[in-house]
Amino acid sequence: MAERILTGIKPTGQLTLGNYIGVLKNLPKMMDRGECFIFIADLHALTLPIDPEVLRQNSVDIASFYLAAGLDPKRVALFLQSEVSAHSELNAIMQNYLYMGELSRMTQFKEKSAKMKESGIGLGLFAYPVLMASDIVLYDANIVPVGEDQIQHVELTRDLVNRFNQRYGNVLQMPKAEMRKIGARIMSLSDPTKKMSKSDPKGDIFLKDDMATVRKKVMSAVTDSGSEVKYDEEKKPGISNLLTIYACLKDITIAEAEKHFVDYRYGDFKKEVAQAVVDELEPFQKRYQEIVDSKSYLEVLKEGARKASEVANKTLLRVKKAVGLLISK
Repeated sequence: MAERILTGIKPTGQLTLGNYIGVLKNLPKMMDRGECFIFIADLHALTLPIDPEVLRQNSVDIASFYLAAGLDPKRVALFLQSEVSAHSELNAIMQNYLYMGELSRMTQFKEKSAKMKESGIGLGLFAYPVLMASDIVLYDANIVPVGEDQIQHVELTRDLVNRFNQRYGNVLQMPKAEMRKIGARIMSLSDPTKKMSKSDPKGDIFLKDDMATVRKKVMSAVTDSGSEVKYDEEKKPGISNLLTIYACLKDITIAEAEKHFVDYRYGDFKKEVAQAVVDELEPFQKRYQEIVDSKSYLEVLKEGARKASEVANKTLLRVKKAVGLLISK
């Protein structure tokens, strides 16, 4: 089977430079590898309270960011999760094949629910991995690029596929999580021991930040003792993070970035990293704004949902037949 790739972004919070490096910048390579289904996970966004207008605007932003990054709608299906009803239908079936004990052990659920009162924890947050598993298997995806925090959910999906196929035959495709080696974890500029995560105004570079703000954030980034620009995650997490950002934006290795900055002091090093970020984000923002103003994302999302539904509905029908649901139409 040729590679079929599925990836999605949840429209909660503003996207960051970490999202750009980890996902958006890699779109051309992803499109060259195989058939791509890319979705905006708006149903997942409802698992925690979110203002309706914020959700709508975030969805517009993500669609426009994808297009500004070079996504070709003729080669890729870009769509809203909520506009492909098979996601919800398959979720209703698959929730019977994952168990409460498994779901309660999910790290993401434990971390998020620990901050909430039990009476305020929605079922959707608990059952988030069921919908994610349904997202994946709907498209017979064999490659699922994810961040480190989602690896556990893909592993649970693999358990589901094994369980379902053992019971009903070879119905579902086995997926594999894929994490980018360089740039998989772009860290906060204010605390390089934590991932850049959409929630730290000082440490996160947001894709809608103006260029003066971008420069200021990079120049204010936490560095380390000493003066050598060298990659060492344990002893120099701040410098290592900035080297990673530079290497990813310039498409070079960490070793090449180290060699480039061998005679630099921290101040000059930060200036050049800041310039690299500005050189990347400034034209990107211009393309984004043109797409938002023209609303060209709407037709792309409509056509993407049509293409996605064609594939998803076939999988849904296959699953319905397998479990014994009567098909009357």
